[in-house]
Amino acid sequence: MKYKLEEIEYVKAIVLSGFKADVQVQITIKLKEAIGAENIQVKLVSNLKGFNQIDKRWIDKYIDMWEIPSNISTLLKEYTGEIEPIVKDPKDSRRTFANEFSGKNQNLLLNWLDDNKSLIVSDILKGRGKFSAEWMLVAQKTEDEAMWILRPINYCLNFFGNGKVEITKRGNFKIGRITMQRKGGDGGRKTAQMLQFKINPAELFENK
Repeated sequence: MKYKLEEIEYVKAIVLSGFKADVQVQITIKLKEAIGAENIQVKLVSNLKGFNQIDKRWIDKYIDMWEIPSNISTLLKEYTGEIEPIVKDPKDSRRTFANEFSGKNQNLLLNWLDDNKSLIVSDILKGRGKFSAEWMLVAQKTEDEAMWILRPINYCLNFFGNGKVEITKRGNFKIGRITMQRKGGDGGRKTAQMLQFKINPAELFENK
C-alpha cells in the first residue's frame, strides 16, 4: 500500500458488513495527525480451483443499478427462471439456458453485456460509495502451507474483467474471467432464481 512502516504509529482494523469491502484498515501516521483508511475485500480460498460468489441479486435490483432495458431484462428473467421458458423443449423446465435463446436474442444479450462491461465489473467487484473496495486480499491455507496476495482493486477489475463476453458450453455467460449464472440450489426455493456472479480468486496467484 506504499506506506512507510517506520512512520506508522498505530493500525486498527474494522470489520464491515453489507459492503464490497470486508475490512477497513485505519493507519495512524506518527507526528502528522493523519489517518489513512484502506478498504479491503477479503477472499479466503481452500484450493486453487474454488469459486467465490462476488455478487447476487434479483434481476429487478440490477435493472435499477444498470438501467437495463425491458427487452434485455425479460431475457435475463427467462434465463434465471423468474419467467418460465417459452422455448420449445427446454433442457430444464424451470428456466432457459443462454444457448437455448434464438441467435438474435443471444446477440442482444452479449452485445448489451459487452457495452456495459466496465460498469458491471466495477459494481460487482469494487462497489460504490464510502466502503467500496480499494484492495483485494486473497488468502489460502492448506495443511502444508499458507499464502496470500494483495492487489489494488483496479488491477483486479482488469484481471478478472478483461476478455471476451461469451456464452459457455453449459449455457451460462462469461465476462472475461467472471461467470454470470442463475443462482440455483436453495432446495428449490424462489431465491434460486436470483442472478449471481462468481470468480476464482486463486487465479490471482498466477500473476504473483
